[in-house]
This record gives sequence, C-alpha cells and structure tokens, in this order.
Amino acid sequence: MPAARESLLNAALVALGDLPWSAVRMVDVASAAGVSRQTLYNEFGSKDGLARALVRREADRYLHGVERVLAQRTEAGDRLVALAQWTVAEAGERPLLRALLTGCWGERMPAPRPVRQGAVLCGLPAQRRADARLPAPADLVATVRDRSVTALGAGCQDGRAELAQRCELAVRLALSYVVAPVGEGVDRLVRGALGAVLSARSPRAADR
Repeated sequence: MPAARESLLNAALVALGDLPWSAVRMVDVASAAGVSRQTLYNEFGSKDGLARALVRREADRYLHGVERVLAQRTEAGDRLVALAQWTVAEAGERPLLRALLTGCWGERMPAPRPVRQGAVLCGLPAQRRADARLPAPADLVATVRDRSVTALGAGCQDGRAELAQRCELAVRLALSYVVAPVGEGVDRLVRGALGAVLSARSPRAADR
C-alpha cells in the first residue's frame, strides 16, 4: 500500500515535529494518516520498524537531492560548492536529516536499534529494506563522494583519485559546518579548500 505507507511516514514526521519520538504513539500516527492501527503494523511491523523506515526515507530523499544538485550544468567546482550549500541548508531545516548526517540523535529523534547479527528480517515486502542496516554518516559521505565523482568525471580534467579527494573534501566541510557553523559561509570554505587542493597539486613556479 504505497499511498498508505507514505501517509503514515508523513504523519510520523509531523508528530516528531511536536513530540520526542518516545512520546509518539502508533495509534495517533495511524489516526493522523487516516488508516487503521493494524494497517500501520502490517506495513512496518513495530514502532522501531516505523522509525527505521522514516530514517531510510530521509536518507533516500537526501541522496536524490544530491543527484539533482550534481545534475546542474555548471563547472565541477561550482557544483561541489552548490552541493555543500544545499546540504547545510537542508540539514538546518530537517532535524532528522541532521541527525542522520552527524550521528547525533538525541532523545527527540527516532534512533532505531541496530540490527542484531543473524537477525531474521521481517517478511513484509515494504519492511524488508528498512530492516537492513541504516547508513552511518561515513556511509553517506562515501556515497555522496562516489556519486559526485560519477556526475563530474566526464567534464573534469582531474584524475579519478584527485576528483574523489575534492568531492569528499567538499562533503566533509559541509558536514563540519552543519555541526559547528562559522562566521563565513560554507561556500567560501569549500572554494578556499578546493583552491588549496589544486594549488598543492600544481608545480611551483620555481620548478617549471
């Protein structure tokens, strides 16, 4: 029931805006979504299953947004700057995404329990993927880096290793800004860092 699933996830996210996750009740989520509580349990299995699906959807939405930013028809450096700016802005507006990117969950967030080694995954088709291990911040950094390399590689003069370094640097600077913003915008930090990387790889004038 894709429509019911999305309605339930949306209702859970709205509830999370007003209450800590421990105070969010399954019956209230089902009522807000206009479905029965049994439908909710059929779809997610448990409250922890709902939390896992909610976090998984947030990760998916972030990565889809990353691809949209990287699809812009601009220079590679400009796209990396735009990606950093967009990541910081989205994390500022979406607390669940901020927790996912930083690993700082807090008591208000639906931090799902880790999947036990050898645990049997739920047989519900809609729940099976949510049962899998959720991405850690390092996983997201690696995924965004790799997708950035794929998106920028065709029009970039750097070798793949050098491009991967630039992409990961931009992502990590964005995440550091999410955790501890500084006075200047993240765009200046990223441009300065990428310029330093390029300078470090360029031969010195005296050696030419």
